Amino acid sequence: MAGALGAVQGPLIGLASVLAARALVRAGFELSGRVGATRVMSELRGRLVDRLLIAAPGSRPPGARTGELAASAVAGVDALQAYFAGYLPQLMLASVVPPVILVWVAVIDPITAVILACSIPLLIGFMILIGKGTQAQTRKRNTALSLLSAHFLDVVSGLETLRSYRREAAQERTLADVGEAYRRETMATLRIAFVSSLVLELCAMIGTALVAATIGIELCDGSLSLQAGLTVLLLAPEMYGPLREVGAQFHAAADGTAAAERIFQTLDHAPRGATRPIAASSAPPRSLDPRTQPIRLEAVGFAYDGDRGSVLDDVTFELAPGATTVLCGESGSGKSTIARLLLGFDDPGRGRITCGRDDLRDADREAWRAQIAWLPQNPTLFSGTVAENVALGMSDVDEGRVRRALRDAGALEFVDALPDGLQTVIGDGGRRVSAGQRQRIALARALLRDAGLLILDEPTAHVDPETAADIHAAIARIAGDRTVVVIAHNRSLQALADQTIWLDAGRVTTAGPGPRAFAGAGVAA
Repeated sequence: MAGALGAVQGPLIGLASVLAARALVRAGFELSGRVGATRVMSELRGRLVDRLLIAAPGSRPPGARTGELAASAVAGVDALQAYFAGYLPQLMLASVVPPVILVWVAVIDPITAVILACSIPLLIGFMILIGKGTQAQTRKRNTALSLLSAHFLDVVSGLETLRSYRREAAQERTLADVGEAYRRETMATLRIAFVSSLVLELCAMIGTALVAATIGIELCDGSLSLQAGLTVLLLAPEMYGPLREVGAQFHAAADGTAAAERIFQTLDHAPRGATRPIAASSAPPRSLDPRTQPIRLEAVGFAYDGDRGSVLDDVTFELAPGATTVLCGESGSGKSTIARLLLGFDDPGRGRITCGRDDLRDADREAWRAQIAWLPQNPTLFSGTVAENVALGMSDVDEGRVRRALRDAGALEFVDALPDGLQTVIGDGGRRVSAGQRQRIALARALLRDAGLLILDEPTAHVDPETAADIHAAIARIAGDRTVVVIAHNRSLQALADQTIWLDAGRVTTAGPGPRAFAGAGVAA
C-alpha cells in the first residue's frame, strides 16, 4: 500500500499544486475585477455629480426625470459591479482557457479535439442569439424600473397635495400598475436567463457525451491509452466551463450595461445653450470682480431643451458695480433664466455676458461662482443644524458670523427661540420651519458669503408682510457694498432699486433708474 502511494505521490502533489494555483488565479481575477469595478463606479458617480450638480445644474437629457436619474446613479452604477467584477474577468478566462485546452487535447487525441472544436462555435452561436434577446429585455426592465422610481419620487414629493385633493388612491393604483409592469419585465428577464442556462448546459453536456463516447471506442480498439483517455475526459468539461460562466455572468451584468447606456446618455448630453465647453479653459483664470467691474448682457438669447421658442431674445443691459438692480415682469418673462446665466449654470445660446471686458464663458466657473451668493425662489434646507445650513460647508465660519448673518436677515430672534438655538436640527427629519423662516435662513446663508454679486430670486415670496419688511431692511443694509440683482413681482421691492428693468416675453421693454437712484440724486443736489 505504501509502495503504491509512493508511486503516485508525485502526480498527487502536482494535482494539488494545479488546484491551488487555479484557486489563486481565480481569486486574483475576482479581486482585480472588484478593485477595477470600484474605481470605475466611483469615477462614474463623480462624473455624474460633476455633470448634473457642478458643470450645468438642472440640465438633463430631454424627457429625463429626477427619479430616473437617481435610479441610474445609484442602482444603475451598483449594477455595473457584476459587469466589471464578474463578466469581464470571466470573458478573459473564456478567451484563454478553451484554446489552451483544445491545443493540449489535440496533442493527446486529435479526434476528440476535432469534436470539441466543432462544438465551440455552436455554443458561442447560442450565446450570441440569447444575449441579444437578453439585452433587449433588460432594456425594457431597466426602463420599467426607471419609470417606477420616477413615479414613486413624484408621489413622495407630493404626498400633501395628493392627500388634500383626495387623489392618493388614484396614485396608489398608478404605482401598482407600474410595479406590476416592472414585475412582468423582471420575470421575462429571468425566463430568458433560465433558458440560456438550459441551452448552454445542454450543449456542454452533448459535447462532453460525444467526447466520452469517442474515448470509449478508442479505448476498446486500443488506439488510446487509459491515462490519455482520462486526461481528455477531465479536460472536456473544463473547456466548456468558462464559456458557460460567461453566459451566466452576461445575464448578471446585463442590468449594469443597460443602466450604463442611460448614464452615458446623460454625460454626453450637451448643456442647454452652451456654445463652448462648460469646463474651465486652459488659460490662467482672470480676476473678475463684480464689486468693481460692471456686468453686461449683450444681445443675449437663450432657449431651454425642447422649447419651440426662445426664453430670452436680444436682452441687453448692464449691472453697475455696487448698484441694486430689480428685474420685473410677469411669470415666464425670463427673469430666473437670467439668474441662471449669471450663475454660470447655462451659457447663452446667442450673445454673451461679460464682467469688465471678459466673457464669462472663458472664466474659471468655480472662481466666478465663489464670488456669487444666491437666494433661489424656493430655497432648500438640508438635514442639519441651523448653523450648518447657514454656513453650508464653510468650515472657517465661527458662531459670531453666523449670528450676525441671521440678525441681518431678520432671523436671529426666531432662531434663538428654537429649543436648541443654532444647534436645532432642521430640514428632512428635523424640526419643521415655516416658509418665511426658511426664506430668512436662506437669506442669512446668502448674506454670510462675502460675495461681490448677490442674486435674490423672489426673496419675499411666500412670506407674511412682517417677514417681507425684515427682508427689505436686510437688502437695504447691504446696498452699495455689493452688486445686487433682485427678481421681483412685488412692487414694494422696486423701492430698493438703483435700476429697474422690465421684461416681457424674454425681451427688455423698459430700463431706467430706480427710486434709490433718484433719492441719491436728490441728496447730492
